[in-house]
Amino acid sequence: MEDKHIAVVDDDPGIVDIVTEYLSNEGFHVNGFSAGQGLFDYLSKKKPDLILLDLILPGMDGFEICRILKEKKEYSAIPIIILSGRDEETNKVMGLDIGADDYIVKPFSLKEMHSRIKAVLRRLEPEGGEKVINIGGKIVMDLQKYQVTVDGKKVEMTPTEFKILQLLSSRKGQVFTRERILDYLWGEEKVVIARTVDVHIRHLREKLGKQGDIIKNVRGIGYKIDEET
Repeated sequence: MEDKHIAVVDDDPGIVDIVTEYLSNEGFHVNGFSAGQGLFDYLSKKKPDLILLDLILPGMDGFEICRILKEKKEYSAIPIIILSGRDEETNKVMGLDIGADDYIVKPFSLKEMHSRIKAVLRRLEPEGGEKVINIGGKIVMDLQKYQVTVDGKKVEMTPTEFKILQLLSSRKGQVFTRERILDYLWGEEKVVIARTVDVHIRHLREKLGKQGDIIKNVRGIGYKIDEET
């Protein structure tokens, strides 16, 4: 897993240097940038496996950068972990709401950051067993190609959205609690709020379009896939 390319964007050169050195020692290929323009120049030549993105940046802030990337088809599937000194739940939800996969609050330990990176990247790895999942005759998940089609059309998803859909479809009709979904996504590295699941589910439904109603909210418990919709 460590043989991956990571882009680090932070206006503090000290943080960029420390994170770059640490992740490089862990086997990652790392490129650091102090502003959004440097990242966009890099993206025109290379698509990283993950982006660590600070919120407070000169010019365009992290929220806007994340929003732009998630709106562009060629970049929307790149996982983004936000790095921020803002610990308020509102900011966390806002970051997840625009498509980020995780949110790490500064100051953070390098080991925690490493664990969170691995947790997100694990969602990109194909699993054994079933290779293609058919959901309701309209949604098809190809686990090897990491691809979802809805009514025959390819739909771009973030790693988190893909893994949630994969989990729900693994036991169609079974209700998965928010806690169970969080455990599946982050495991022991889980340091996120339960509302995270609701935000990702909302994005997932939007991307599924008319088929989004197949994901049902069981009030007070969690979510399930109902193919009889």
